[in-house]
Amino acid sequence: MASLMDTRRIGWLARLILLVLMVYAFLAAIELFKNAIGMIGQGAADRLFGGLENPFAGLAVGILVTALMQSSSVTTSMVVALVGSGELELQHAVPIVMGANVGTSITCALVSLGHITRRAEFRRAFAGATAHDVFNLLSVAVLFPLELATGYLRHGAQWLVRALPLQAVGGEFHSPVKTAVVWLARSIQAWVQRGLGLQEGVALAGVLAVLAAAMIVAALVVITKNMRVLMADRIEQWLNRVLSRSGLLGLAIGAVITAAVQSSSITTSLLVPMFGSGVLTLEAGFPIMLGANIGTTITALLASTVTGPAGLTIALVHLLFNVSGTLIFFPLKPVRRIPIRLSEKLADLAVRNWIWIVVYVVGVFIVVPLAGILIWR
Repeated sequence: MASLMDTRRIGWLARLILLVLMVYAFLAAIELFKNAIGMIGQGAADRLFGGLENPFAGLAVGILVTALMQSSSVTTSMVVALVGSGELELQHAVPIVMGANVGTSITCALVSLGHITRRAEFRRAFAGATAHDVFNLLSVAVLFPLELATGYLRHGAQWLVRALPLQAVGGEFHSPVKTAVVWLARSIQAWVQRGLGLQEGVALAGVLAVLAAAMIVAALVVITKNMRVLMADRIEQWLNRVLSRSGLLGLAIGAVITAAVQSSSITTSLLVPMFGSGVLTLEAGFPIMLGANIGTTITALLASTVTGPAGLTIALVHLLFNVSGTLIFFPLKPVRRIPIRLSEKLADLAVRNWIWIVVYVVGVFIVVPLAGILIWR
């Protein structure tokens, strides 16, 4: 009996170690994919930021640049630098930051495609991934017109800069998790460059993107299978019950994890296989996504306090936008269910016909913002 228990413990520990290693590989693959897309998108991003006076064009540029760069942090950092140097006015920068919040959601949607061969898993994963997108889109739908009419975010951020003693705070936090993930991604990239003799460019980006996609799919298969085994039914039920009962706990978890790892994409992407495997329900996990949206602003906020009032103001605009969206859609359950139900409807369409996936991802993140830039610029 004792030996049987020991064998089970060893098996459970082996699965846990494998899960941790696969999560590490999964996060490195996402970072590698972002790097690959960034190689192609960097030049386009630099060109898109010029001459943005129309707020609709700014919003579209924020979405498109972040989708191309696969990182809202990169977009907002570029915006902070432009505002700080006087090349971009604050009022023109605000819509870009709002658009960046939408564009960063594409990472989750792409990750969910790793479940596409398993119908039930994919429906749960895609619904979970697009719930983040739908929430950000709905937040823009409410707050963008409000900002145009009143300047709520811009004036609110400026008031906070004047009112709070933030100028003396500064510094930069380096997450050990992100450092480890970036190290592995860069090591893989260097190995590919040396092995194939490629320089940075479209060819290398293509190879890295294919390799990263294969890593994501393989890691997701292992993560999903092991998660179901490790999370016994009782633990699974307890987790969902606790998170469903206390949405504020989910908010706090999402904010703290994201502030610690310095990336909302890491937090939200980790939720996708949990949704796909059925370990976590969408209703229970949704507050974690909202918390991640808030947590992603913390590092930029701390760093911006030593870059002057303009950089600090843009960082506070980002914070106010995410907090405001959460206050609109989180407190009341009927309102909270709106983005959840919409994402589930979208997942139903995607399961019935894969063309809806293409229409959604390409349309929302590429075609619509590109058309917006061409029309309103």
